Amino acid sequence: MTTTIDPTPTTTTPLWKPLVACGVTLVLWASAFVGIRYLGDTVPPGSLSLGRLIVMVAALGAYLALKGGFRLPTKKEWPLIALGGASWLGIYNLALNESERRIDAATAALIIQVGPIVVALLAGLVLKERIHRWILIGTGVGFAGVVLIGRASANGDTGDWIGVVLSLVAALTFAVGVLSQKKLLPTMSALLLTFWYAVAGLVVCLPWSGELVATIPDISVANLGWIVYLGLFPSALAFVTWAYALSHSDAGKFAQSTFLVPFITALMAWLVLGEVPPALAFVGGAMCIAGVLITRRQPR
Repeated sequence: MTTTIDPTPTTTTPLWKPLVACGVTLVLWASAFVGIRYLGDTVPPGSLSLGRLIVMVAALGAYLALKGGFRLPTKKEWPLIALGGASWLGIYNLALNESERRIDAATAALIIQVGPIVVALLAGLVLKERIHRWILIGTGVGFAGVVLIGRASANGDTGDWIGVVLSLVAALTFAVGVLSQKKLLPTMSALLLTFWYAVAGLVVCLPWSGELVATIPDISVANLGWIVYLGLFPSALAFVTWAYALSHSDAGKFAQSTFLVPFITALMAWLVLGEVPPALAFVGGAMCIAGVLITRRQPR
């Protein structure tokens, strides 16, 4: 999940600090895909989503209480928070968790990379931003990559088409979250906005409360630790480090670095889970990334 804020470069912050913060963020985000895949056989998707969001809300709430800056949203902000949080942190988590029960972690991370393409398309349709030919070309290339990943996963031993479609749903809901975020950031801090998004996502996952309570006694201490880790580090901490990186350097350069997440995920999944996605999935992933880069070209 990617968050953008207006960068405010300073001349007093050494370059290595935002670089380290960005690197920490990418590793934590990649580890989330591995953690979800690891828990897939023992923790149901709904319970995992709810447990992770409870930890995330508690961590961000405590941080805001200590740092200050907490406030309730206004009447105009609530609808967008409900839309963005429900999609980005509610449906996104549910879809991705179920997806990774069917496909490997690196393949899921590759499919999520089409999210920026969907953002560009929806921005044109909803926000009336210009849809130029590079957006259309990049969309075609990116979704051709998804089809290629789908074929590779369906023919392999570690996935199926349903898992691919669910990862694509996660990418779509991420895009909805980003667009609603774009409308809210001028009036809310990125940290406060993410907290309220997490609250909205938690509300979406409340129907799985009974399942979570029933599942906890059967979850090992190690797996409970993984759930806490997912809520605390890839969600809460990674957001803080990402916001710090963007606020002290060029946002565009750091945003493009998220393309490294699938490949870090593949390495971690190989080391931790002993799984490697089909070679054709990497070809499709490269097409997804190429599609995103093409959509960012500007017409003359």
